[in-house]
Amino acid sequence: MMGEGNGRCREGLWQCSPPARRRIVVDLQEKRQLDLAKQVASVKARARPWRAIIFSVLAVVAAAVSYVAGRHLDSLFEPGHLANSIVATSAAVAFLVFATVAVVSLARRAREKLESVTGSAHAAVVRYAIVLLGAILTITITLVLLKIPISQLLVGGAFVTIMITIAGQQSLSNIFAGLVLLLSRPFQVGDPILLRSGALNGPLEGTVTEIGITYLRLDTGNGVMLLPNSQVLAAAVSHQAPAPPPGEPGHDGSSRPA
Repeated sequence: MMGEGNGRCREGLWQCSPPARRRIVVDLQEKRQLDLAKQVASVKARARPWRAIIFSVLAVVAAAVSYVAGRHLDSLFEPGHLANSIVATSAAVAFLVFATVAVVSLARRAREKLESVTGSAHAAVVRYAIVLLGAILTITITLVLLKIPISQLLVGGAFVTIMITIAGQQSLSNIFAGLVLLLSRPFQVGDPILLRSGALNGPLEGTVTEIGITYLRLDTGNGVMLLPNSQVLAAAVSHQAPAPPPGEPGHDGSSRPA
């Protein structure tokens, strides 16, 4: 009887009871919303590569305009060249904006492509590298277009870099340790390991769930712990045998009775 009622409900909403009709209408609305969300996500995914390409082309055009407008200027806003100075400055600022968007889009796209191949941790390293190199190149070209002497900024930049290195020594050590862990691969995500280190307050046993840039996530069974990569790199690591599933010999230290 229930199957016949459902069949009549599928044939026409007017043959169903009011609660059944309302339930079917709600299900149809949810299905339409899910389909619309999938279509929007698909359109965004297809548009991301074009976003990086379009903004890269716009950045090149803006850099060319700024260079042509200011190639005869020794410095911006020279007397008698106000129009060229305004064009060169505006185009340089436009280049900075377009190039920034292009670098971020390219880094995000590279991470999405590599995440399924190399894993999230390695894809994140590639993304950070693209963002860092792109930022350095974008800032350098912008300074050149604005007629700002880079040599005068190198001394100040070196001093600031030294201060940042001293202030963020612990964070930088975690980052470099994370890179070493990702490249050397003493263990991978999903491996059960045992860490022996006094800095970590004794041995820690668990399953690696993520190897990040600064921290390692270890599922100990009582919760997920975030361990600094520098401490993990300095610890002694041993691989543990995976626990047998329930019901098999060796589980909970006993055999399954025959």
